[in-house]
Amino acid sequence: MKVLVTGGSGFVGASLVRDLLGQGHEVVVIDDNSRGHLGRLEGLADRLTFVEGNVCVPDDVRRATEGCEVVWHLAYINGTRFFYERPDDVLEVGIKGTLNTIEAALACGVRRYVLASTSETYNVPATVPTPESEWLKIPDVTNPRFSYGGGKIACELMTLHLGGHRGLETVIFRPHNFYGPDMGFEHVIPEITRRIVEESAGLTRPSIDLVIQGSGEETRSFCFVTDGSRGALIAGDRGTPGEIYHVGTERELPIRRLVEMIADVLSIKVTIVSGELREGGTPRRCPDIGKLRALGYEPEVSLEEGLERTVNWYAQHYLAAG
Repeated sequence: MKVLVTGGSGFVGASLVRDLLGQGHEVVVIDDNSRGHLGRLEGLADRLTFVEGNVCVPDDVRRATEGCEVVWHLAYINGTRFFYERPDDVLEVGIKGTLNTIEAALACGVRRYVLASTSETYNVPATVPTPESEWLKIPDVTNPRFSYGGGKIACELMTLHLGGHRGLETVIFRPHNFYGPDMGFEHVIPEITRRIVEESAGLTRPSIDLVIQGSGEETRSFCFVTDGSRGALIAGDRGTPGEIYHVGTERELPIRRLVEMIADVLSIKVTIVSGELREGGTPRRCPDIGKLRALGYEPEVSLEEGLERTVNWYAQHYLAAG
């Protein structure tokens, strides 16, 4: 089967591409490499078709979609720093990209359209672990942070009620804090790793004080990227049209404990100092993954194993960079 992955040179997209190739599919990737890079697809060039293009350009999307049976739409601008600094780009890529891929899918006779959404759509959920039926919220449209979560809500609506209403089989998955080596530098795990490496003078000081955002009692659950892409694949392959599935793990972890675990990997003793919490965050986030588990999903990579692989990758990068 011929399938399209938008954002296929991105962190999650590249892992999904490997999963799809492993299933024997003919894979087309469209990406402009503004956030992704071809190194993530190393060794796969002769097994896929790469279209260098922008999802905001309808002709690029149409060219990539021709002949495909399934579209996996992952292209988006992620990273909290970008939500604040580039909310216009976040919204443009999100809204235009989703509209263009849906319209191309309809025009090209695509059967199924799978959208990558986000746990950010919940803002502060009323229930934790959070089911897919939880209300989606944007508490303050003047806060640019919500360019991401708000944009994803609009994308979900377009997927279900534009694409779905006009004949596409639609499935949505909401990722919860995917992580792993080469995930970018704008996320909590690489950022904490960088700060520990720098503030310990290249891991030469055995102990440091580290100021973090908030008290550290705020929680998240973290899902290693290979588990994340496999969960997305299960949702997209086996999910019921019109349904939404969480992909993640149910291990809820205080950020304070995450910092300690990262420091343990680096063999640095860290004294955590509470700092200011940026407005717009949520105190708790952890999904209920029962719906996806019913389709056969189970996370395989423990947080301990995933953090060791990820933190060591970033530490080597930061140390090499000086």
